[in-house]
Amino acid sequence: MTDIQVEVFTAPGCGKCGRAREVLKDIADAWTEADIRWREVNILDELDYAVELGVLATPAIAIDGRLVFTALPSEKKLRQALQDRLEEKQA
Repeated sequence: MTDIQVEVFTAPGCGKCGRAREVLKDIADAWTEADIRWREVNILDELDYAVELGVLATPAIAIDGRLVFTALPSEKKLRQALQDRLEEKQA
């Protein structure tokens, strides 16, 4: 089983961030092809890390330390990005 780290970057008062958490948690819980570990990153607490990845707005999503989405993607696009990453790791 392949391990994928997904991080959702949030900020206090971000209205869309709650939705991002819900979508990500639902996908991670339902995923069967890999172990998806996810964590919420408050950009105020980890500003240097967020800047290092290029996060300019929230919510943003990184997969395995690489910024993939700078806004909340559709569930389909997020699933596809996770599938693509899984295939890269298995290659």
